[in-house]
Amino acid sequence: MADTAAEDVLLALLNTTPVVRGSVRDALGTPAGGRAWARDHGGAGSDEEVARLVAVRDALQDVVRGRRDTESPGEFLEGVSRVPVVEDGRLDWTLRVPDAHRLAVELLLAWAHVEETRPGRLKPCGNPDCRRFLLDRSKPNSARWCSMAE
Repeated sequence: MADTAAEDVLLALLNTTPVVRGSVRDALGTPAGGRAWARDHGGAGSDEEVARLVAVRDALQDVVRGRRDTESPGEFLEGVSRVPVVEDGRLDWTLRVPDAHRLAVELLLAWAHVEETRPGRLKPCGNPDCRRFLLDRSKPNSARWCSMAE
């Protein structure tokens, strides 16, 4: 997954629990909804994959909100490795991870990349009644709301 595409899917995952008409709606909260979301974002849609996505989403939401230590998502990387592969004269890195964990791990890696290259840019919406997140791509890092329509 390219960096920008992975960032967009990461943001989509974080934003799967919006407040709609005063109630939290979980896009991954039903088996059918979770499977569809995973398939729509590059996964296979298995129940195990959805459960892992929910766990990673909840952990990352807490980290971004400052409710959990930034090292806590590391628990989801146990047994994961990247191995070098040379194809067509190019060195590339292949992720070795159980299939049901692949999408969640890719999104964790996207989060880590954002934190490393643009610290402080992934943040919760400034509206205290909103549960969405934004990735501030503005030059001054001054965005505070996920949407002016919210």
